[in-house]
Amino acid sequence: MTAQEAQWLDRIIRAEDLQVLFQPIVDASQQAIYGYEALIRGPRSSPLHSPLRLFEVATQAGLLVELDLLCRRLAIRRFAELGLPHLLFLNVMPLTIVERDFQEGLTLGFIRESGLPAERVVIELTEHVPIHDYQLMRQAVAHYRDMGFQVALDDLGAGHSSLRHWSELRPDFVKLDRHFISGIDQEPAKREFLRSILDVARSLDCQLIAEGVETAAEHLCLWELDRGLALLQGFYFARPSAEPPLDLQMRLPAAEPLASPAGRTARSICQAIEAVTPDCAIPVLAERFRQQPTLRCVAVVDDGKPVAVVRRSAFLTLFTNPFSHSLYGKRPIGDVADTKALIASASTPLDVLSQRLTDSRDIEQEDFVIVNDDGDYLGMGNIVDLLREITAIQVRQARHANPLTGLPGNILINETLSRYLSADEGVAAAYVDLDNFKAFNDAYGYARGDHMIIALSRLLQAQVESVGGFIGHIGGDDFMMLLPLIHWESVCEEILQHMEVMAPGFYEDEDRQRGGICIENRQGTTSFYPFVSLSIAVKPIAPAARCKALDVAAELSELKHQAKKIPGNSLFVERRGGNTQA
Repeated sequence: MTAQEAQWLDRIIRAEDLQVLFQPIVDASQQAIYGYEALIRGPRSSPLHSPLRLFEVATQAGLLVELDLLCRRLAIRRFAELGLPHLLFLNVMPLTIVERDFQEGLTLGFIRESGLPAERVVIELTEHVPIHDYQLMRQAVAHYRDMGFQVALDDLGAGHSSLRHWSELRPDFVKLDRHFISGIDQEPAKREFLRSILDVARSLDCQLIAEGVETAAEHLCLWELDRGLALLQGFYFARPSAEPPLDLQMRLPAAEPLASPAGRTARSICQAIEAVTPDCAIPVLAERFRQQPTLRCVAVVDDGKPVAVVRRSAFLTLFTNPFSHSLYGKRPIGDVADTKALIASASTPLDVLSQRLTDSRDIEQEDFVIVNDDGDYLGMGNIVDLLREITAIQVRQARHANPLTGLPGNILINETLSRYLSADEGVAAAYVDLDNFKAFNDAYGYARGDHMIIALSRLLQAQVESVGGFIGHIGGDDFMMLLPLIHWESVCEEILQHMEVMAPGFYEDEDRQRGGICIENRQGTTSFYPFVSLSIAVKPIAPAARCKALDVAAELSELKHQAKKIPGNSLFVERRGGNTQA
């Protein structure tokens, strides 16, 4: 700390000369802003403009607590002045908590002055010094929660932050350090690490926030890795700003329709392995293989385009006899490279890539080359990473599928609907519900009821998939269909016609002959219920309608109630000029 820096620090604190910036935290699952982290900058003309240097000098000067409290108060006040929605993530030093705020309730006083409710503030524990007294910190965290605050742990995996903090303090949110996010689309090891962290977060009922997302590839990888990771923050979405956006100003790539059901492509398993040129000397590559025992395969690239590969096992067999050096010492690598190599575009869906590998019987399948859309070399992929990614996708889909029908459940329905809406191509969302099903279930039992639901799911699946749509099982006897605008009417009509024919077959002869069942209630009154029928409520959504998934779901639920008022199999459609029924 220089004398000039000490003078600047004293001047900054006395004049409260700090700039408050806000960076959005995005909820990718809802395509919306989830909250804002408040960030501090010193005067632009001062040597303490950088927050790192500002807090470092404050620590050296013994003014860290004073600076931290000032930053907190200014951030809360500015957040309220801007009228920003959602949550405020407020950086707080643990040292400040145990020295003053825990006893004096300063943060609560700051938010009361601003008019913010405590429930909208997340205390984000940010460290510049290690935590020594965990018992006191646990008491402080419990105190914050009692007042209505939520608690976040910042920069997991960086500095003093550790898994012990997570275990001891049990925060509501954990923010993962940028190190684990940078280049995650190119590094399978980071994806495996993040899967483990996600499992821990779920078991502790904690939400994980990925910090430092800077590229579309990183975002897409995080989104597709596991939809449990929905909260993201970084320059890719928005930079810190004095007046941040109130709404998400971009269409997230993960919300767009993807060729593969799970959206994963060969890019996600691409490893940037340095290639060689055809004129590379054989001894040069031999030495590289010896120095890198884990290197299995190297691409041979000519003018940016892959022309062959050199596989470790085959290559090293060239040097098994005493004459190898004289035979190959002066020859180029192009003379011994294998021109039979599978080359895949980075945009190839993983399921398509898997099929290509299965069909390539005359090519060694362990490693393959990955190129961009122009055919330029990007890196290598291997079958182990491919199988791992496909397995992870299948496990995730199974986890979120309805156990009775195997169809996608609510989480996948919401994600798919969001993806369709963000594509701006238009879609017809349809809610399907059985009428008189409870009476059938009561009369014939749950096993017969389950049989009916399974039969209905197969009918819906066959019709929906025939036009390239999506079918999900909301639960019970409720289903969701997403259909192309040009096909939704014919699909719905076909389903209703099939249901008209199918319904009587679920009943016993006696009930079938009278057209339904009679059920006596607890009061001894007998009621007649006709055959089960279908009510379908449809909301056609025009291209670029800019609807949100939750709003569409809520509106469909209302439309369903209108459809159920119509006797028998019914179709209720929302039109722009009014509703129609059939």
